[in-house]
Amino acid sequence: MWTPRTAQAALVQFPASSLHNKYFLVRAGEGESEAENYVLTNPVAKTSMSSGLSQRGKAQVVRETAPALRAMGACAADCWLWPSITQRSYQTAEILGALLGVGRSRIVPEYSFLDPRGLGALEGLTWESARLQVNTGDQLSPEWRPPRGTDGTPNESISDVLVRMLLCAAQVLSVMETQYSGANVIVVSPDSDNLSVLQAALLGLDLRRHGDLAMRPGEVRAVELAAEAPAYYSGKVTCARPPNCL
Repeated sequence: MWTPRTAQAALVQFPASSLHNKYFLVRAGEGESEAENYVLTNPVAKTSMSSGLSQRGKAQVVRETAPALRAMGACAADCWLWPSITQRSYQTAEILGALLGVGRSRIVPEYSFLDPRGLGALEGLTWESARLQVNTGDQLSPEWRPPRGTDGTPNESISDVLVRMLLCAAQVLSVMETQYSGANVIVVSPDSDNLSVLQAALLGLDLRRHGDLAMRPGEVRAVELAAEAPAYYSGKVTCARPPNCL
């Protein structure tokens, strides 16, 4: 009698202990709004040219991001690009695809879970001013939110971002883990907070210190699964189950 083969499911739990594929996190190159030094996080604008790559951002992808991925062997074999549809992320993925030989059929757009963190009433401020307020608030609690605005821009806490990134992980990690083995997946985010919060969750670190894992535009980082924080995380970890340590 024929019996169906047992499904080899590999749902990802956090902190994760092992993965069957390699994952790389990329912050998109510098965007136009970042070059002009104003906060633009409203999802309505994510496909506008204001959310696209600046000239410096394009150069970062060509001169920094692509060489870093090559050096890590990210596209030496089976390779997928998983960008946000925010302009600068998707443009980053298109440039990487052209440089690394990844066809369009392997560029998988993500439509909402990888949106930049919504900063509410801080929209339109300079990045220095907004970041100072966000860093201060984030260190108080994972539930702290920027002030609510009036234009519909979300005002997201660390916990809100974590929920989105866990949904993204379920979509990216768990799908890839059940269908592929030995593949390389490059996730391209328009901002740093998405990636630093995800890394903190993967490592089981205190989410209030996710800023210590911040990534600059165009930076590449391999996903790490470890019992201890990586060298670039400066805080002492005392919370075994973030964000419960308040």
